[in-house]
Amino acid sequence: MKTLTRHATAAALTLLALTGQAFAQVKDYREIKAPPLRAFKVAQPKRIALPNGMVILLLEDHELPLIRGTARIRGGGREVPAPKAGMAGILGSSWRTGGTKARTGDELDEFLESRAAIVETGAGDDSMTVSLNILKNDFDTVLPIFVELLRSPEFRQDKIDLAKTQANTGISRRNDEPGGIIFRESTKLGYGADSPYARQPEYATVASITRDDLLAFHKRFVHPNNIVLGLVGDFDSAQMEKKLRQAFASWPKGAQAPAPVTAGTPAKPGVYFVSKDDVNQSNVAMVHGGIMRSNPDYAAVQVLNEAISQERFFPRIRTQQGLAYSVGGGVASDWDHPALFRAQLGTKSSTTLQAIESLRKELAALHTEPFATDEINRAKESILNAHVFTVDTKPKVLNQAMNLEFYGYPADWYQVYPSRVTKVTGEDVARVAKKYVSPDKVALLVVGKEKDFDKPLSTLGTVTPIDITIPEPGSSDKKTAAPAPAGSNAEGAALIRKVQDFAGGKAKLDAVKAIRTIGSATRKTPQGAMDMEFDNLTVYPDQTRAVMKMPMGEMTMVMSGDTAFMVIPGMGVRDVPSSQRDNMRSESKQEMLTILKNADKYTFTVTGTEKVGDIEGKILEISGDGASVKWVVDPSTGKVLRKTSKSRTPMGPADVVSDYADWKSFGGIMFPTSVTAKANGEDSGSTKISTVEINPTVDPKLFEKPAS
Repeated sequence: MKTLTRHATAAALTLLALTGQAFAQVKDYREIKAPPLRAFKVAQPKRIALPNGMVILLLEDHELPLIRGTARIRGGGREVPAPKAGMAGILGSSWRTGGTKARTGDELDEFLESRAAIVETGAGDDSMTVSLNILKNDFDTVLPIFVELLRSPEFRQDKIDLAKTQANTGISRRNDEPGGIIFRESTKLGYGADSPYARQPEYATVASITRDDLLAFHKRFVHPNNIVLGLVGDFDSAQMEKKLRQAFASWPKGAQAPAPVTAGTPAKPGVYFVSKDDVNQSNVAMVHGGIMRSNPDYAAVQVLNEAISQERFFPRIRTQQGLAYSVGGGVASDWDHPALFRAQLGTKSSTTLQAIESLRKELAALHTEPFATDEINRAKESILNAHVFTVDTKPKVLNQAMNLEFYGYPADWYQVYPSRVTKVTGEDVARVAKKYVSPDKVALLVVGKEKDFDKPLSTLGTVTPIDITIPEPGSSDKKTAAPAPAGSNAEGAALIRKVQDFAGGKAKLDAVKAIRTIGSATRKTPQGAMDMEFDNLTVYPDQTRAVMKMPMGEMTMVMSGDTAFMVIPGMGVRDVPSSQRDNMRSESKQEMLTILKNADKYTFTVTGTEKVGDIEGKILEISGDGASVKWVVDPSTGKVLRKTSKSRTPMGPADVVSDYADWKSFGGIMFPTSVTAKANGEDSGSTKISTVEINPTVDPKLFEKPAS
């Protein structure tokens, strides 16, 4: 035994010495030569084509007792007409939650949760999906539900309404983050605002979507000949094939999904700008048309993209010049329609033009400064080394096979891809750079605060501003507001004077320079009811400060002119997103005291009557100064009984109806101390006012933004 040990030790020492000697000879990391990647074979799914046109892909994976599957259906958002933009998302959300004729969505929840099973639905630009993830022993129980949900969804109205509320919430917040703005608006420039790949939902389009629309869309597209069904998991393929044939073979063929839509009018090359004043950095994008994956140059383009990021954009613009927080780009490709070329970066406001010029320089250099051989080799190695991780699990392999089947690509497309990358030469990369990257054809988009830029954006050429204002509910054109009445009618003018008299008289109203209100409120949020205490200060004409004590801590929100910020527990000082700031300003112009103090800026029209409690009130329509609101007024006293306005609530945009009660006098001015509100007909909260101070002493520092 000792002899064997001595031999083993000696061999180990010899190997160590040789290894150390080898490493000692290496002077540069580029001298380390990695061995060639060894060949490996990936098991492929079994393909089954049913007579009705459905294609089934089965891949066994016995590692865990699970079965996962997806039915992918041709037809998605690009087939939705523009006036119904957003319908695919509503369909995908309410398909599963709306249940089937036999079970409501809530009943499905209970049934599936008791089995730790998941069945979900979704929809994208080009397809819809119904998926499952279950224990193998539950497959026979869950399969009939999967089939019924696929073929006969009910789309119950309450779940459609919930999906529409969620969609509206997304619309209301879409301008909060500059990253979302730059991607959305540059996509419009690249494809054209009229392209189905650049469409975005609006309040009006979401409101127009009906249950009949969803049923009709389902009926149009969900047929077996438009479906690729893939399953991976712990099953026997022969037995699974038999079960699926029994489940789907009798389903008759339907209309074939149409060919992909590619229509659109890309923007002309030039400079485009989105003004966003609540940021301290700029987002920049340059876009023009891209390619499809079926393009013979696809592999060479992928090597180009990798080299652009590794060798040019990141090391030169970010590392060497320090001009970008993030930077990247390349010629993107899609499966059945051309994608976009996109170069993008984020930089400080004060280096915006410098960063743009650097990015432009690097784009031009792609035509004049070919990549070195070692740069091309590093890019190819990076792609090839990463490729193995696209097939390291059975679900990934199945997903690849489903993509190829769905879009009509050769079944060995992924297998031959590495060899195509290996064959790419430096000449190939130089050629595709000149062919698919066109610096003189890009639309340049900048999102940021122009007054903080290092140079005027106009130094780059004529600047086309892009308006990202979100159209209000009921408006189909963001640039066109509903016209105000030409002037108050006689009855309206008389009624507003009566309201002013009830509130304390015009002289006392004019004397109000500031007001402080203290009280409590309950607000309905997506997470449930929330109680808070508030201390609000308003200094006319355009300063408000609200301090809210909530369960999670105290939050302060301030608006002063064009500046708006908030102080959040544990998060410090944050600028209020522009959409929220605009909403705050709009709501301040609709406040009762603001209107009564500035009646000369509004028009007042009596348009009918409305009963509130036992009182037959007169409807007073009020327009002007950017506000549009409706009061119901007691004609005998001038007391405002109800206010109706449009507002953005935590649940999305809504018609808010506020009922006023318990009027009391504070400093000679009448205020309602109890307010209950409904949003879109649902209770949204209540407010109780305990204290009102007229013209309190105001410290101007309360409206100054503290240091971060």
